[in-house]
Amino acid sequence: MLGRVGFVKLRGRPAQRVGRGSRSPSLTDVDLLVPEVPCVGAVVHDSRGRLLLIRRGHAPSAGLWSVPGGRLEAGETEAAAVVREVAEETGLRVRPDRVLGRVRIDGDGVVFTVTDWACTLLDPAQQPVAGDDAADVAFVDAAGLSALDMAPGVVQALSGWAALPR
Repeated sequence: MLGRVGFVKLRGRPAQRVGRGSRSPSLTDVDLLVPEVPCVGAVVHDSRGRLLLIRRGHAPSAGLWSVPGGRLEAGETEAAAVVREVAEETGLRVRPDRVLGRVRIDGDGVVFTVTDWACTLLDPAQQPVAGDDAADVAFVDAAGLSALDMAPGVVQALSGWAALPR
């Protein structure tokens, strides 16, 4: 289900005043608006410092590895969406602790605005199981991360937030 949707400016330049002696506006003079879809991501480390990752089963970035997450549902808070998405994609229960940062991902005619949350595992002994739109799931260390085909921007964002695995 699609949650709150806004619009963001994709590109364009400021509109020019049309009047006597000026040219007619063209499409390049108009700001292009695309739907903005609010999403969440969960940054979860286990007791060994490994990072929870899923291999995405659907667009965007189908087949690539990323942190668990997805779209907010109507009326859902970000924290509730994080809990739901992690449970659906990995079977794990987490507590969202704090926002690490936000990223924007261009989709097919939309922009996904993802708020990534640092989370704590509620049952550290529980093992993840791929579910929902996750094709696979794993806790990975730094060496394991470097061997995976990661979704664009994930490693850079995690690095900037000091959230890479050990």
